[in-house]
Amino acid sequence: MRRAPEEKQRDPERTKARILDAALREFAAKGFAGARVSEIAAGAGVNKQLISYYFGGKEGLYDALTGRWQSQESAFADQGAPLGRLVADYVRATTAHRDFGKVMIWQGLADDGRPDPALEEDMRSNVERLRARQEAGEIPADVDPAALLVMLFAVASAGVSFPQLVRAAMGLDPASPEFGAHYAEQVERLVTHLRAPGRERPTALDASPSPRSATRADEV
Repeated sequence: MRRAPEEKQRDPERTKARILDAALREFAAKGFAGARVSEIAAGAGVNKQLISYYFGGKEGLYDALTGRWQSQESAFADQGAPLGRLVADYVRATTAHRDFGKVMIWQGLADDGRPDPALEEDMRSNVERLRARQEAGEIPADVDPAALLVMLFAVASAGVSFPQLVRAAMGLDPASPEFGAHYAEQVERLVTHLRAPGRERPTALDASPSPRSATRADEV
């Protein structure tokens, strides 16, 4: 039976987690093309042979990170929640896990225009879910669900995509819990306003005295 290159490793799961953490930092900083396996190994404190042993190389690492994010996404993204709350949850998750957002941005910058069947299927499912919300009156009838989906992705990732704008316009650190809480609350308010007239449902937001005071209260 083939053994790992480092016999002293007694906890493979912990080792793999360290490698994935180091890989996330490297991919977030340099993108897939610029990331180096040797730097990931150094960041994890392991021999780079372990990366091939556990993940099959850089591409396998990238796929494993995608799977990690999807696992986290299934934990915080309640598809049955009101749309405003769902988008706000993505804002909070993106603020708390900025490196995942940076990896997605690098992926967009490196886009070569080739079709991605898995991504296209996922987006079609998302559009259909938005269309169902539209039929239920949660989204105005004259809004294109596909275009709205793209907008919501952009809104949710703004703290990572445009940190300089956040600092200049809001006077907040885009990586701070204060920004995450305040911006998520504002996004929830905005998306909730999309609901068709006469279809409003009371939410906890209605009791908030003001965006700023609500944010401060959350920090206590």
